[in-house]
Amino acid sequence: MLRVFLSCMLIAALPAAAETFPARPITIMVPHAAGGPTDAVSRLVAHAMTADLGQQVVIENVGGAGGTVGTARFAKAQPDGYSLMIHHISLATTATMYRNLPYDTLNAFAPIGLVTDVPMTIIARADFPPNTLAELVEHLKANRDKVTYGHAGLGSGSHLCAMLFMKTIGIKLTGVPFKGTGPAMTSLLGKEIDVMCDQTTNTTAQIQGGKVKAYAAVTPQRLAKLPDLPTVDEAGIKNLQITIWHGLFGLKGTPPEVVDRLAASLRKALADPAVISRFAELNTAPSTAAEATPAFLEKKLKDEVTRWAEIIKDAGAYAEN
Repeated sequence: MLRVFLSCMLIAALPAAAETFPARPITIMVPHAAGGPTDAVSRLVAHAMTADLGQQVVIENVGGAGGTVGTARFAKAQPDGYSLMIHHISLATTATMYRNLPYDTLNAFAPIGLVTDVPMTIIARADFPPNTLAELVEHLKANRDKVTYGHAGLGSGSHLCAMLFMKTIGIKLTGVPFKGTGPAMTSLLGKEIDVMCDQTTNTTAQIQGGKVKAYAAVTPQRLAKLPDLPTVDEAGIKNLQITIWHGLFGLKGTPPEVVDRLAASLRKALADPAVISRFAELNTAPSTAAEATPAFLEKKLKDEVTRWAEIIKDAGAYAEN
């Protein structure tokens, strides 16, 4: 009888020990403000992954300091796959820009897969005087002490694009940091700042609606949803290219089988026709199946940290935590 009892107890305990992932809701940390481009991308992915995983995937926004505030909080979570993060290019740039980060960018996280690579656009408040990119450059050079540009914090995509733009045309403007490009866009629409360089996921609807003035797409080719908007190259500025990649991350120490399950779910989400269609409306596209893998994102992050370290050091664009 004792053996039978013990056997029954062991069998009863097996489901808990061999719990199938996921067994409860998953939270994706977005270290940027709600309403911004990364938030929009993340919510589309979370919705599609919810359907595949059979558990609710919810978004938590914690903006500030170019994404470092939310990332620092995420780095303290348990490496069990129930806490994830969707971050973008600033995860790589802040590794150099912020010299006292409370986490190790290259070793604290478990890459799951690339989500998308978002184009950038150069825009201004609707009543800003210049009407073309050439006129904008001329106006900025003549009024460099008066013009303000908005960005989502040091190291954010909007900040990086603005830095490259200013470096290319040889001027420096006054930057106004916000806790995300959502608040920055609100300020631009309210005509409290003058110009921005921001992702199409945040600017396409505003450009189409005539609520902001658009000068160029920071892309090699014109954008499908904004066919009348010239590229920076067509508008006369060479060697200015930047896109804002987004990746899904877990934490170092997450079981490999959990990482694999999440990566498979991400690939399925990115192949969802509804996600593809919605991404297209935002002038971007989901990553391919080959890109939405842990190995691809791991290499991408390492390469981007190296690439931007040189640019940031040359610009002296450092921040204190």
